[in-house]
Amino acid sequence: MIARVDPIPHTKPRVTVPGRPFLRVDHVDKAFTRAGATSVVLQDVCLSIEKGEYISIIGHSGCGKSTLLNLIAGLTKVTSGAILLEDKQVDDPGPDRAVVFQNHSLLPWLTVYDNVRMAVDQVFGRMKSKPERHEWTMHNLALVQMTHASAKRPAEISGGMKQRVGIARALAMEPKVMLMDETLGALDALTRAHLQEQVMEIHSRLGNTMIMITHDVDEAVLLSDRIVMMTNGPAASIGEVLSIDLERPRNRLELVSQPDYIAAREAVLQFLYERHSYVEAVA
Repeated sequence: MIARVDPIPHTKPRVTVPGRPFLRVDHVDKAFTRAGATSVVLQDVCLSIEKGEYISIIGHSGCGKSTLLNLIAGLTKVTSGAILLEDKQVDDPGPDRAVVFQNHSLLPWLTVYDNVRMAVDQVFGRMKSKPERHEWTMHNLALVQMTHASAKRPAEISGGMKQRVGIARALAMEPKVMLMDETLGALDALTRAHLQEQVMEIHSRLGNTMIMITHDVDEAVLLSDRIVMMTNGPAASIGEVLSIDLERPRNRLELVSQPDYIAAREAVLQFLYERHSYVEAVA
């Protein structure tokens, strides 16, 4: 059995309607058909997420983590079931769900400022004046400490800085849900740790809803309110959901020796190890 950690009250305010989750994945199946063959990637996935939660999704390669994120983003349509955001069905992409991929996807011919400003203009072109859009662009660059590089192009900045710009661009859209698909996965350890600190600070300050895919157990425990652990594919589903009983703000150096941190980390590792052992046993 996987150990479960009881949740504690959150320090940031939340606005929820009793009995109505902010975001709901309701008995979702996803299958792909190619050359007459059908592959079931996700089967009967159910998950309710409250406003302001930080959720990590973890599991072995091929378990459908990115597919689930793409379904929430509206980039892929469900085969059956439904995804509901504030009781409205998600069918297509929208500015209420911003995605930051492992590949930053910045336009190389635009400056850092213009990469963020483009998103601001698309979302707020009719709602904010030109000076307001400029101020909002600079505000979001400041959130990720990138105002000093606003005039540079992507080729002139590091990988970690590019990811910061991608995060700023997503935040500038004021999404209801921030989706991160291995956003920090390609970074070196020190840069990754620094960006984890920034993501925690942004989440604490804004109280936004964040869903992150990661393969890093320590990252998941450090950042999350809950960790969603996926079973192995094909036809993957949610195996366990672990609540993280760690007060915020969190300090990684103080956490590593705390019993609750160690217990949560061991619970995730146990789940992943047992699933991996099962794959080896049936292979």
